[in-house]
Amino acid sequence: MNTKVEHSDQAASAADIAKYALALAVAVGGLVLYWMTDWPTLARVMLVLVGLAGGAAIMSATAKGRAAREFISESMFELRKVVWPTRQEATRTTGVILVVVVIVSLILSGFDLVISWAIRLLLGQ
Repeated sequence: MNTKVEHSDQAASAADIAKYALALAVAVGGLVLYWMTDWPTLARVMLVLVGLAGGAAIMSATAKGRAAREFISESMFELRKVVWPTRQEATRTTGVILVVVVIVSLILSGFDLVISWAIRLLLGQ
């Protein structure tokens, strides 16, 4: 990630607003065509997917779209730096977690038994 902070307090340009409207129109158009046509289901689903993909493509040409692409690119770069656990480490960690969960559940059930016994004793049952 970048260490510098960029503040974008600028209003969206007229071209960006037009692109937002066009992207929304294309995406909604795909959905409307799904309901308005009597085509086979697969063709209608393809219309929706093409409409959504077209809207996303148009949206990516805006300033916010470029910022989103840069963010995704930087995120993918950071993911390559992650050291993932080996299968053996993951298995051992899972085992430890399961043992701790069982122990904590037994402790909580013990507390529940003691509290319910004390309440029964106080109520005289």
